[in-house]
Amino acid sequence: MEQNTATKPIRCKAAVSKVAGQPLEMEEVEVAPPRAHEVRIRILCTSLCHTDVTFWRMKDFPGQHPIILGHEAAGVVESVGEHVHEVAVGDTVVPVFSAQCGDCPDCLSDRSNICSGLPAGLGMPRDGTTRFSFAATGEPIHNFIGVSSFTEYTVVDVSNVVRIGPGVPPEKACLLSCGVSTGVGAAWKVAAVEPGSSVAVFGLGVVGLAVAQGCRMRGAKQIIGVDLNPEKRDIGKRLGITDFINPNDTGEKAVSEVRFRIDRPARQVHFLGTVLIYYTT
Repeated sequence: MEQNTATKPIRCKAAVSKVAGQPLEMEEVEVAPPRAHEVRIRILCTSLCHTDVTFWRMKDFPGQHPIILGHEAAGVVESVGEHVHEVAVGDTVVPVFSAQCGDCPDCLSDRSNICSGLPAGLGMPRDGTTRFSFAATGEPIHNFIGVSSFTEYTVVDVSNVVRIGPGVPPEKACLLSCGVSTGVGAAWKVAAVEPGSSVAVFGLGVVGLAVAQGCRMRGAKQIIGVDLNPEKRDIGKRLGITDFINPNDTGEKAVSEVRFRIDRPARQVHFLGTVLIYYTT
């Protein structure tokens, strides 16, 4: 992208959700230049999170259409607005839906990680507006929780951007936006898993597997993965679990099976994945 686009709208392709539950449509959209404290990013890679699917299905608020979904991505900074000093044009970045304003009580606390100063919503966090519109009609398109990554270009607040090394593969870096950071952070910061402890993780999706990784990094002695999908055993073993339990193979004794396998009661138990997995296990 030429440098003279920095202060101009960019036209590009985006996958737009026009009607709840209906297939996304590829549209030509216009992405406005970044305003103060904002960054425009060229998306290199994006992944699908179950939260995207949840909002895609919503017919009522907070589901809003048309909207550009997606919040797990990696990209390169194309241009920056005024008062942006944290990143520069050409930086490789990961946009994240949870902002870090650095000034609110939650950002200043070591016991909270949800910024109350710039909450995630369906518009830009500082003014609630959007930077997207249909190129043909000018009709606004809703922003999705501060990111909107199902597009070639997006605009995010600088508080929703993390700079990463240029050598990190974008197809892997995009997972850091939500699933991996959520799981590792839960084990590392929230639960503060202790070295030598025993942990049970119910549900080995992206977040659950990331919890297992976080527990391994914290030095947990035993990490028990519980999931209905037998294929999760092998990938779970590669990512940190020491034991695997499939409730389909234990009859009505899933919980007692977990207790039987550990040397002492688990200090942390993480329930992840779908409600179906939670109640079945």
